[in-house]
Amino acid sequence: MIEIQNLSKTFETSSGSVDALKNVSITINNGDIFGIIGMSGAGKSTLVRTINMLERPTDGKVVIDGVDIGSLSDKELRKIRRTTTMIFQGFNLLMQRNCLKNVCFPLELAGTPKVEARKRALELLDLVGLKDKAKVYPAQLSGGQQQRVAIARALATNPKVLLCDEATSALDPNTTNSILELIRDINKRLGITVIIITHQMSVVESVCNRVAILENGVVVEQGDVEEIFSQPKSQAAKNLVFPEGEDDIKGISDKQENIIRVVFNGAVAANLPMVAQLAIEKGIKANICWASTKSIGDKAYGSMILGFASKDEMRTAIDYLAATNDVVVNEL
Repeated sequence: MIEIQNLSKTFETSSGSVDALKNVSITINNGDIFGIIGMSGAGKSTLVRTINMLERPTDGKVVIDGVDIGSLSDKELRKIRRTTTMIFQGFNLLMQRNCLKNVCFPLELAGTPKVEARKRALELLDLVGLKDKAKVYPAQLSGGQQQRVAIARALATNPKVLLCDEATSALDPNTTNSILELIRDINKRLGITVIIITHQMSVVESVCNRVAILENGVVVEQGDVEEIFSQPKSQAAKNLVFPEGEDDIKGISDKQENIIRVVFNGAVAANLPMVAQLAIEKGIKANICWASTKSIGDKAYGSMILGFASKDEMRTAIDYLAATNDVVVNEL
């Protein structure tokens, strides 16, 4: 378990102090795929660098499995870093080494015998789907393949935690999906805790089970991904979940009366033809003013704005729709 306790980080610059993190507290359970999301400048990368003490916090603690790692000696901290590895947006591969030797590199630093290191590296290249690329150099690989090599290298020392700092930001959507599938598979197969730093809600929706939202160095919301997606409370969360839709919704509510928001929180509700059933069973026709659906993990989630001809029809619709499992209805 990783416990970030009341953590703050202040940088001193020529123009004054900059508070990058302010009293951040997050608990990440073993086996989580935990997303830390926010816009540029929110403090995401600073936060992830404090987890392995690449960045020392000004105040607060990072406790891993009951150990305050900020109190460790440099030698003890190096041991912790072998179990808390990291991949980056830029891959950071050694261009003069082939894939096999890139994966072997951390094992060499740890003093692992060459034969054992080579065997381990080949196993990991197979795990990430690059068994046939062992002797190929990074410059000959695509961006997605280079990130797979970086993941294999990060796994070389049998870590407990994998930190991913904008690991898919430089990749196209299809390659991003394949890398996220690989990360999910590694999490399930090896039981590694994964922490994903990203500015993309689609990444969190695709692979994470829990998430914290950062804004200006402060955690404004955290919890299960499904809960935050279906009912975002903070403005920062709403901006991430509905990057265009929130403005659309406000515009609709300003211009039209008798409208409701319907949020459906699972595969069964999302696949029901609710609007059609409302018309058939109650004789009420709804105007679909706005709608958005997304897949989170193995479930479908979404919301829509419905308009009605009268308040009576709207109230009947609210009662009818709210009786459906996994549906939340609010008048706007």
